Amino acid sequence: MSSRIPTTSRRIIETVIILLLLLGLMYALYDVLKVFFGVFTFAIIFAVSFAKLFDRFAVLLGNRRKLAAVLYSILVIAIIALPFIYFAGAFNQHLKQVNMWIADARENGIPPLPSWITRLPYIGNDIADFWQQLQLKPKETAGIYEHQIRSALHHVITTGAGIIGVALQFIAGIIVSAIFLVTGEKLLDPLYLAMMHMFGEKDGRALINAAGVAVKSVAIGVMGTAFIAAIVSWLGFTIAGIPFALGLAALVYFLVLIQVGPLWVWIPLVIWMMAKGSTGWAIFLAIYGGAVVIMDGVLKPILIAKSGKLPFLVLFLGVIGGMVAWGFTGMFKGAIILAVFYTVFNSWLEKTSHYKKTTNSSL
Repeated sequence: MSSRIPTTSRRIIETVIILLLLLGLMYALYDVLKVFFGVFTFAIIFAVSFAKLFDRFAVLLGNRRKLAAVLYSILVIAIIALPFIYFAGAFNQHLKQVNMWIADARENGIPPLPSWITRLPYIGNDIADFWQQLQLKPKETAGIYEHQIRSALHHVITTGAGIIGVALQFIAGIIVSAIFLVTGEKLLDPLYLAMMHMFGEKDGRALINAAGVAVKSVAIGVMGTAFIAAIVSWLGFTIAGIPFALGLAALVYFLVLIQVGPLWVWIPLVIWMMAKGSTGWAIFLAIYGGAVVIMDGVLKPILIAKSGKLPFLVLFLGVIGGMVAWGFTGMFKGAIILAVFYTVFNSWLEKTSHYKKTTNSSL
């Protein structure tokens, strides 16, 4: 009885081994590059969104693409990333002031609360009672709330560190996107070849173009809305004489960008103005903040719909579903997934329709 493995079985075993080796290599590649996924995600977003503007800018500079890339990096960092850095710096400054206040309170005792805090609706009396206990028995009162205080401080510190981390990822993504833009479409040649090899020339290009349109639409819609909301909010803060107006505008930019919304800034300001007794300015801030919220809800879908050829519903579902599943970058991932699915589905329908027409004509 021969123990020799048949040729067909040997080929199957060799194919399985090769596939396993490829899977292992892909997993190792993922493990090495996963640290840079955030940076590359932002780089692709910026490169796709600003490709046409960059090409025009490079033409104005006499086709000196490297110089255009340097100026592009400086300009985009100033527009997009600096609000994060400004907010983080201001946040750090406030932490220093808190430390100075704690040191002063240890030496001279805890000062009384500002009157506007005690006049806050619903929570003013509770805060005043807690503050009075803290003044009379600071160690005992702090000991009771030690766990909550530690948890709040940890949350504040991690939030600040997270904002700084996002800002650094943005800056790195902008720089990498400048490298992508210098090379132009040559960078996409291997991707085009791979997609055309797998799906054919027409479908391969259609899929890449659909992904590009999705990224560009979401980037323009989300980032454009956040930037406009921040500018409009800064004007409102300045008119109302709100201190730290630029930092609050940067916070509005960040909250709109991550799809939380500007209400988390405007509502506390309205309550603060009412507690101060400035009813007129409180009404102004309430109306102005409501207009910013409405603008955020209306402007975003308009920009998304006008910036690409894909149906708005496809992009909208991708943005919302992706954000729920994967957070901020999920907006782009979800839009790309639905855009690619929509393109593949339409291609399949066209082929099916063409096949039916060919079959009917032959009959």
